[in-house]
Amino acid sequence: MKQTALQTFVSRFLILILNLGLVIFTTNYWGSSGKGIISIVIADLALVGFVGNIFVGASVTYFASKFKTEQILLYAYLWAILSGISVPFLISFVHEQEFLSYLIILSVLTSLLSANINLYVGRQHLKNFNIYTILLQGLQILFILGLVYLFDKAEVQTYFVSQILCLLVLFAVSTFQILKHCEFSNISFSRDLSKKLFDYGWKIQVSSFLQFLNYRLSFYFIEFFKGLSSVGIYSIGVALSEAIWMVSRSLSVVLYSDVVNTTDPLAAIIKTKISLKISTLVSFFFILMLLLIPAEIYVMIFGKDFGQSKEVILLLSPGILAIAASNIVGYYFAGINKLRILNVKSIIGVLFTIVGSWLLIPRWGIAGACIVTTVSYCASSALLFWKFYQITDFKMRDFILSKGEISLLLKSIHLRK
Repeated sequence: MKQTALQTFVSRFLILILNLGLVIFTTNYWGSSGKGIISIVIADLALVGFVGNIFVGASVTYFASKFKTEQILLYAYLWAILSGISVPFLISFVHEQEFLSYLIILSVLTSLLSANINLYVGRQHLKNFNIYTILLQGLQILFILGLVYLFDKAEVQTYFVSQILCLLVLFAVSTFQILKHCEFSNISFSRDLSKKLFDYGWKIQVSSFLQFLNYRLSFYFIEFFKGLSSVGIYSIGVALSEAIWMVSRSLSVVLYSDVVNTTDPLAAIIKTKISLKISTLVSFFFILMLLLIPAEIYVMIFGKDFGQSKEVILLLSPGILAIAASNIVGYYFAGINKLRILNVKSIIGVLFTIVGSWLLIPRWGIAGACIVTTVSYCASSALLFWKFYQITDFKMRDFILSKGEISLLLKSIHLRK
C-alpha cells in the first residue's frame, strides 16, 4: 500500500508541531546561548551527514528497486560507521567542537537510521517512512522531558542524550523489520553496486552539501562575528520560516519515489508541475500566516531573547517561498539522474552567501544574514526554474490549480495500491 502526497504532508505537519514544541522547550529552558550551542552541533551533524549520505542517502532510494536489500545495506551500514567516526574529527580541526563525543555518536546513529528510512522510500513504503519521521521527533520529546523532569538533567547535553536514545530505539526497531525479510546468504560485496552507489551518491551529495552551505553557512558567520546568542536568535526565525518547507518536502518525497520508478518522462513532468503548484500556493499561505502573528507573540512563546524573530521571518520570506517551489524541480532532476544542474544551482547560492555574509553580517548582524540568505535562495532557485522550463513550456497556470487537479488532490486522501 502506498501513501499519497497529502498523507505525507499530514505526517510532515505533525512533525512540524512536534518540532515546534521541542524548539519552544529548548529556547525557554536553555535560552539563546543554549539554543545557539544546539544549532551549531546540529549544523555540524548535518555536515557529517552529507558525507554519510553518499551511501545511505538518495543512492539507497535510487537503487532500492534495482539491487538486493542485503547488498545495499551492507555498504550503507559500513559507510555510516566509517564516516560517522572520521568526519566529526575533521570538523573539530576546523572549529572548536565542545561536544565531539556526542557528535560522533549522533553521526553514526543518524546515518544508520537514514539508510533504513531511505530504503523504505525506494521501495515505495511511504507509510513506514512517515511513521519513523514522526517518531523521530515524538520520541525525542519524550526522552528529553523524562531526563529533565524525572532525572533532573538540566544541562544542555540532555538534548543530545535524548536524541541518541531516540535514534537507538528507532534504528533497532527498523533494522529488525527490514532484516526479517532478508536472506543472509544474499549478503555479498558487489563491485558493480559499490561503484554505482558511490557514483550516484557523491554527485547528489555535492549538490546537497553546497545547498547546506547555502542554508547554514550564515550560522558560522554569525557565530564568528556576533556570538552564539545571535546564532540562537537567528536560528528560531530560520526554523519557523523553513518549517514552510514541510509542504515541498512532503511532495518531493512522493514525487522522487514516483519518478525513480517510472518509465514515462511525460508523466514525471506532469506530476512535477502539479506538485509545484501545490507547494507554491500552500507555502505562500503559511508564510502569510507567520507574518500576521504579532512580534509580541513570538516573545511570549520563545522568551524575551527572541524579539527579532518576526523581523527574521519577514526578511527571509521571499527566499523561503523560492526554495519551497524550486525544491520540487530539484527532486525531479534528481529522480531522472540529472545532477549537474543541482550542483551549479548550489554553487551560485554558496557564492552569494559567502560574499554577502562577509560584507553584510559584520555591519548589519542578523538582518544582514537574512538579506544575504534571501538573495542567495532567489538566485539559485531562478537558475533551476530556467533549466526546467528549457525542457517544457512555461505557462502561468503552472502555478494555479485547475478544477481537475483539485479533484485529483482530494482523491489522494485515499490509499492507492
